[in-house]
Amino acid sequence: QVQLVESGGGLVQPGGSLRLSCVASRSIAGTYISGWYRQAPGNEREPVAFLVSGGQTNYADSVKDRFTISKDNAKNTVYLQMNSLKPEDSAVYYCNVRYGPDTYWGQGTQVTVSS
Repeated sequence: QVQLVESGGGLVQPGGSLRLSCVASRSIAGTYISGWYRQAPGNEREPVAFLVSGGQTNYADSVKDRFTISKDNAKNTVYLQMNSLKPEDSAVYYCNVRYGPDTYWGQGTQVTVSS
């Protein structure tokens, strides 16, 4: 089993920034894909950002130019830097990492953007 533990969520005012971290219990070097999803109350879980083979990144249109995904293999950690946060970014954010055919999810971390 692989455990993913997210942290860094919390309450922030509009225009503020947060950096989410996802620490894996297994090395993330060589993983096929790492990413983040989010789910707001009453809504479906939606993809937010992904880091794929070759280092290419993909972002949802709603977060482009504001969010940045990265990882540090030495720390077994995937990050999501979130800038210029908006109220509509409020959601539970989930880390997702795929090792070959196996996909793992974190427990989620709450992000609330409110004045």
